[in-house]
Amino acid sequence: MNLASSTSFCPASGGRAFFKIKPSILNLNATRKVSFRKNFPCSATLAADMTRVSEFEIENKKHYLLTAVQDTQRGLVASADQRSIIEEALVELEGYNTGAPIDLVKLDGTWRLQYTSAPDVLVLLELSARLPFLQVGQIFQKFECRDQSNGGIIRNVVQWSIPTLLEEQEGATLLVSAKFDVVSVRNIYLQFEEISVQNIKISEELQALIAPALLPRSFLSLQILQFIRTIKAQIPVRNPATPGRRSVGGLYYLSYLDGNMLLGRAVGGGGVFVFTKSQPLDL
Repeated sequence: MNLASSTSFCPASGGRAFFKIKPSILNLNATRKVSFRKNFPCSATLAADMTRVSEFEIENKKHYLLTAVQDTQRGLVASADQRSIIEEALVELEGYNTGAPIDLVKLDGTWRLQYTSAPDVLVLLELSARLPFLQVGQIFQKFECRDQSNGGIIRNVVQWSIPTLLEEQEGATLLVSAKFDVVSVRNIYLQFEEISVQNIKISEELQALIAPALLPRSFLSLQILQFIRTIKAQIPVRNPATPGRRSVGGLYYLSYLDGNMLLGRAVGGGGVFVFTKSQPLDL
């Protein structure tokens, strides 16, 4: 064993000099500490490496899920085998969020629907596929809860159109608004309040019919166009006769949430939902 040492010169009484060799305990301890650090990397480095591996696995599983739903037309034409594969991919992703409380800051914003098995949404998509006079565009969920501690507002947004009368895909907006409360670690309770139709955008063909471009547009025709654009039909869901009673609602289980993906399950067999983060909607 090599010991670090220090030397000192000591003259003897007979006139000869000799050296005393003293082991340096301080240097020995320092050597041991350096050796220990080399053999055992710090726990912070290991934790960082594990986090990177976990994030890489999650991104791969998210990519796999989005690939699986890609050709299903948001769930409308998904086969039994495809639904089984998608369910397995959902369960794998959900395992990474198990037990974690809902982060309302991450939840806040607009989410675009990529896939669902919810019957009420699939009926709407099927009608659009069958009826030539109805188009269903993008479907969103918009959460407003950034500055809240235990709930907020959720808006289900369906962009739709009637060909030749309204603009393609985004001719009008169906909006179903609800308040929500966080009732457990991952569950929120929805209380639906209002259904409305707004943001009506008539087609160029209809505009030309109401106010022909080749003729001087009268004040009346311009007023008609402006009136159509600002039409907003609202139907309250809450029963005004029983203000103390909860309106129509239900439980919604947010099974996975991060910065760019949201997975949800309507409790009671209402179906699953796959959303990705979208640009903000101006409603």
